[in-house]
Amino acid sequence: MMRKFGGGRLVVATHNKGKLEEISALLEPFSVDVVSAGQLGLAEPAETENTFVGNARIKAHFAAKASGLPALADDSGITVDGLGGAPGVYTADWAETPTGRDFVMAMERTWRELETVSAPYPRTAQFRCTLVLAWPDGHDEVFEGVMPGQVVWPMRGDQGHGYDPIFQPEGFDVTFGEMDRWEKNRISHRADAFRKLVAGCFA
Repeated sequence: MMRKFGGGRLVVATHNKGKLEEISALLEPFSVDVVSAGQLGLAEPAETENTFVGNARIKAHFAAKASGLPALADDSGITVDGLGGAPGVYTADWAETPTGRDFVMAMERTWRELETVSAPYPRTAQFRCTLVLAWPDGHDEVFEGVMPGQVVWPMRGDQGHGYDPIFQPEGFDVTFGEMDRWEKNRISHRADAFRKLVAGCFA
């Protein structure tokens, strides 16, 4: 039996303002008092696992124990079939530079590596999102969302963030980077995971 969220305050285990806003909007219908780990001054734990669920669990349990409140964490990224599932949990790491994240560099690397291995077309890929809702007593519930699609080149669109300009979702002829934000949020991997979370713990 899945544990339900009992109401009240929920910590979102992130220091990212954009992610907090996105998650707050998705939970708005449930009158949840959402606060971020950043707003509570919590540290960011090291993400030492090599799976999305492993890293999401680290973040959720760390925030739940440190705050004494239920905590929600997500770990997400892009897996490219022609690269054996890379960059996967290293999606953001591919963009790291000494002066901050450069996702144009990360997208260029992704395409360059696909060219190097002469990956066949369509160059299928998936955006993946794993949500973990953890309680201070150590219990958790896990929900996974997937958006299948393909990597395209050149980059298209200036909406969204991260790898969105090179990801064309299945069934569409535009990239996430060209798609209206609300349309993307309706069909995305995060939306898929959230539907499952809501059905399991909030409905």
